[in-house]
Amino acid sequence: MNTMPMQHASLQIDDYLDLLNFAKKVEDIKWQKEIIRKLERLNNSTFSPIVYNLECNPINYK
Repeated sequence: MNTMPMQHASLQIDDYLDLLNFAKKVEDIKWQKEIIRKLERLNNSTFSPIVYNLECNPINYK
């Protein structure tokens, strides 16, 4: 498993969540999906799991 320091991973996740919020604001569905895929990959490479609630999916949630 490829791991990175937790602080660095947290900063990356925060940055991607900010980008996801912006992508949602500009209604760029393709970008949202790309960001979500990247977050899932980051989740698989860190020790601390990110719980992604599908009911709160930003793509389908208005």
